[in-house]
Amino acid sequence: MTAPSETLFLQHLETDKERIFRICRSYAQDHQEAQDLFQETVLQIWKSWASFRGEAQVRTWVYRITLNVCLQARHKNRKAQKRTRPLDSIQFMNLPEAPPEPEKEAQLQALHACIQKLNDTDRSLVLLYLEDLPYKEIAAVTGLTENHVAVKMKRIREKLFTCLSPAVC
Repeated sequence: MTAPSETLFLQHLETDKERIFRICRSYAQDHQEAQDLFQETVLQIWKSWASFRGEAQVRTWVYRITLNVCLQARHKNRKAQKRTRPLDSIQFMNLPEAPPEPEKEAQLQALHACIQKLNDTDRSLVLLYLEDLPYKEIAAVTGLTENHVAVKMKRIREKLFTCLSPAVC
């Protein structure tokens, strides 16, 4: 039998797992790394679950942990890449996924590539925006003011439009 805290944790995880994974995927270089980031995020959320004070919505708190885990992993990866060389000769088996429509796949690839070009702060903002979070909640997650989020989002949309225009035309 599960404890009430564990049950509540599992309910929130079930509700937010797809959102968490999408954020992890946007910081990962491949599907396997995204899965690793997702697992690390869930672990960190669970480890912190008892200390959640309720000062923000659970979803806001979860997004903050997710972004922190992804940014820390990215920082570690950059350090490791400076010390090692990749082995291009190693081939890993890719598990088949349900293929999206070719046109939608191309659009998603283009959007993903453009988002990857953004700096970490802008990428965090656009990912939260794509998860349909209101500016107020994005501000709570990132620590920025709501007005600053609105201004940055306007600039980010312009950057993405400029980046996507050649791909769409």
